[in-house]
Amino acid sequence: MNSFELLLALKRLGYLKNEREKLWWPNSGSFEVVAGAILTQQTKWSNVEISLANLKGRHLLDPFALSDADEYELSLLIAKSGFKSQKAARLKRLSQNIVADFGGFEEFAQNVDREWLLAQKGVGFESADAILCYACLKPVMVVDSYTNRLLKGFGYEFESYDELQEWFYEGVLGRWERVRELYSFDIDENTLFARFHGKIVEFCKENAKALDTRPLADLM
Repeated sequence: MNSFELLLALKRLGYLKNEREKLWWPNSGSFEVVAGAILTQQTKWSNVEISLANLKGRHLLDPFALSDADEYELSLLIAKSGFKSQKAARLKRLSQNIVADFGGFEEFAQNVDREWLLAQKGVGFESADAILCYACLKPVMVVDSYTNRLLKGFGYEFESYDELQEWFYEGVLGRWERVRELYSFDIDENTLFARFHGKIVEFCKENAKALDTRPLADLM
């Protein structure tokens, strides 16, 4: 199996089922994604939504506002996401660095690279790629624990995050004309990778119990 065949199987099963956003992640292309990528670490998305709503209610979903926010008050607003002090500090520092190095979110979204993101405290491969894909709209595939679990079900073992990610790139980019035939609109690489990741997350969440008890081939 290759990643194109996985994409085809997920589409045949009807994923994405939640068409809330074209790119799957809520409010893609905005600074909100940057905050969400930090807040979602080690917690459920439903908790992140509460934290984001709190920040939005205080007009803090902006790198300038977060840079100047009181860290303790910030921690109270995001408490539902867990590790509130740690995440508040990281959100504030990341926002300050975005302002200092790029002058704001728009320049950041256009010019940031993976190396810069990985140099930020609290930003690992998954968070960096989520920001690149969903906030900066770059052609990057996010490969998270759901992705790894799904591929293990097919007998694949990868030595690194980048090796797993490369498996996805090879399968679809080498078959791009066939990928385009699957969609009723002129899909670009960013949209494809954003939606592909969303399909995997939705499939794994919906079949969480079955993945532990039934062969993956029976589910797909």
